[in-house]
Amino acid sequence: MPEEKRDNFFTELLKFALIALIIVVPVRLFVAQPFIVSGASMVPTFETGQYLIVDELSYHFEAPQRGDVIIFRYPKDPSQFFIKRIIGLPGETVKIQNGGVYVTTTAGAIIRLPEPYVVNVGNGADQTTVLDQNSYFVMGDNRPESSDSRYWGTVPKANIIGRAFLRLLPIQNITILPGSVTEPTQ
Repeated sequence: MPEEKRDNFFTELLKFALIALIIVVPVRLFVAQPFIVSGASMVPTFETGQYLIVDELSYHFEAPQRGDVIIFRYPKDPSQFFIKRIIGLPGETVKIQNGGVYVTTTAGAIIRLPEPYVVNVGNGADQTTVLDQNSYFVMGDNRPESSDSRYWGTVPKANIIGRAFLRLLPIQNITILPGSVTEPTQ
């Protein structure tokens, strides 16, 4: 290979790598990041080993909603990441009573959550949690196997990384907004 063509090849390769870096790094840092599910707390919605892409951008423009599946930093150890479903929103009251989950909205309406995503029922002991204006109440879909707000408290908004946007693996389960449900709001 002539010297000029080799230099040209390396120059083009360097340009390509630089352009890729300029595109990939900001997307990875500010828009989306990968997440691999570990544990049984979200079964059957998510299984261990499933590969997700987390949307980190949407919650800068809109507030998280009831029913969203979110990835967040565990409040007791921010080096750990958890995946759970939002049950209670800021300013609401979440009441677990006789196995049912009830939410008193900021407008005063009381909703019993239908929770079609929960297959393995077991909401634990009766309890009532009043959320402040910056906190979310989260629970796993596999209630008996989930360490969640019932045990360690609410999730501050600042701990939320983003929502599950895309399930990539396994390939037969590729889904946009996996686990999404429309929950009653009133």
